[in-house]
Amino acid sequence: MQFKGNLLAVCIAAALSAMPGTVWAGQVYETNTGDETVGAYTTSGATVSAPLVSGLSLSEFVAVSGTDLYVTNYASGTIGKYTTSGATVNASLVSGLSNPLGLLVSGTDLLVVNNHGGRIGQYTTAGATVNASLITGFSYAYGIALSDDGLNLFVTNYGAGTIGEYTIGGATVNASLITGLSGPVAVAVSGTDLYVSNYGDGTVGHYTTSGATLNPSLLSGFSGLRGIAVSGTDLFVANNGDTIGLYTTSGATLNPLLITGLNGVDGIAVVPEPSTAALLASAAVLLLAARRSKGRSRPLYS
Repeated sequence: MQFKGNLLAVCIAAALSAMPGTVWAGQVYETNTGDETVGAYTTSGATVSAPLVSGLSLSEFVAVSGTDLYVTNYASGTIGKYTTSGATVNASLVSGLSNPLGLLVSGTDLLVVNNHGGRIGQYTTAGATVNASLITGFSYAYGIALSDDGLNLFVTNYGAGTIGEYTIGGATVNASLITGLSGPVAVAVSGTDLYVSNYGDGTVGHYTTSGATLNPSLLSGFSGLRGIAVSGTDLFVANNGDTIGLYTTSGATLNPLLITGLNGVDGIAVVPEPSTAALLASAAVLLLAARRSKGRSRPLYS
């Protein structure tokens, strides 16, 4: 049995056009503290929209969930909510924060680092406060990441040179899971691997989520390291305020100048390209619905 004509291409095109807010290609979102914007690029470095969002207040970190985009505004103490196409949903979704930096989305919850408050707060993606002091006692906390199973949090404690581990509910697992770091800023998790950018010595370190050291200088020679993100075997690293480089999780350099011309880049979020299976599944659902609505009974295959 043969798939008739170009039906596959038609199905995929229908799926794409029916879901304009969905990111169907891998994208990199980054915050620029210099010009108070968020930019969007493909994972191969092409510009999608720069600026995608503007008029921010010392924008620091960015998180993406579906077609929603969240940004911490350090100066105004807020989290703004936007769509991945750049539309404003609520520029002050959460307010009254104490110099917010790292944030992440977990289901319907937002978890945000209050840098000067030494705490992590929990809010809903609709802006309601769940627990403004979910975890406390930090010394200049900066970045935050979630384990792949969604159960544990990893937090960089810039002032103490450590990474701590906590449960999603706020219990301490190990406040000094990894020690001896030099100004840890951002942290990213992939499976049982943990990657951290060290502002102090310009390195990216590689550890396990249980705290074992794999390579404390997986990448080195940077100046002004900030955000870091992992997608599959790719590492995206914000360096020196104006570039994002692409490396492998084993430490090989792919393109140190993947994205250039930025203005104080700090946070990075990467949305991977969906699988072919996901595209086909969406296309099939749309096509089936269309055929049923028209009452057509001709088979898909001949």
